[in-house]
Amino acid sequence: MAKRNRAPKRILSIDVGGSKVKFLASGETEPRRIPSGRELAPAKMVERVKALTRDWDYDAVSIGYCGLVGGSGPLAEPENLGSGWVGFDFAAAFDRPVRIVNDAAMQALGSYDGGRMLFLGLGTGLGSVLILDNTLVPLELGELRHRGGETYGQRLGRAALEQAGRKAWRKRVLKLVPSLQRAFLADYVVLGGGNAKLLKEPLPPGVRLGHNLTAFRGGYRLWGIDEAPTQVNGEETRAIAQGEWRLL
Repeated sequence: MAKRNRAPKRILSIDVGGSKVKFLASGETEPRRIPSGRELAPAKMVERVKALTRDWDYDAVSIGYCGLVGGSGPLAEPENLGSGWVGFDFAAAFDRPVRIVNDAAMQALGSYDGGRMLFLGLGTGLGSVLILDNTLVPLELGELRHRGGETYGQRLGRAALEQAGRKAWRKRVLKLVPSLQRAFLADYVVLGGGNAKLLKEPLPPGVRLGHNLTAFRGGYRLWGIDEAPTQVNGEETRAIAQGEWRLL
C-alpha cells in the first residue's frame, strides 16, 4: 500500500467487480460506474475512472479488488477480468497514494459497527472477513469442505444459486450462518455481496444484510476517514472512531 506523511482529506473509493466497477469520492453522493469483464485490464480501468471523475477532487485512492491481495497489491490475476493486475503500479497510474484490499474486506470494513463482526460476501464464491478491535482478518471460509467434498464456496456461490434455485440456495445460506457465528464468537454477522439481496426477512438473530454503499465507506476508512452514518435496513449505523486499521 502506498503511503505519504500528510493524511488525505478526500478519498476516491473504487469497488472492482466482475460485471462492473463502481466508484465514489468522499463528499459526493451519487456513485458512478463502468462495465468490467474479461477485456478490462488495470490500465484501461484507471483511464476510464479518471475520465469520469475529472470533476471530483480527491487526493488518495482505495481499491477493493476481486481477488487475493498482499501488501503490494493483487497477488493473483482475476478469473473474470483482463490480465495485468499483478504488479501494476496503481499509485503511478492515478498519481495519488493508493491502498488496495480484497473487495470483501473493503465492504466488511464499511459494514463494521463495533465489537466482533463476521462478514460473509455472497457472490461468485464466498468471501469472508472477521473484524475486531480495528483489525481486519481476511478468511477463506469458502475453502472449507462440505460433505461430499464440495467447498462452501461452490455450495453457496453463484453457480450453486443458478443450479439449485433461489429457495434451496437461501436455505443453505441460512443454515450455515448461525454455526459460523458461533464458531467465531461473532457478536453479529453481515451478509454482503451481490447475491445477499436475494435473502428474505426474517434473518437469524444477530444477522443483517449489508448496504450497497458500505464498500465505498470501507474505502474511506482505510485512510482513517469516516463519512456520515449510513442507513442500513432502516437503522442508522454509528460512526466508528477515526484511526488506523490493521490488516492481517
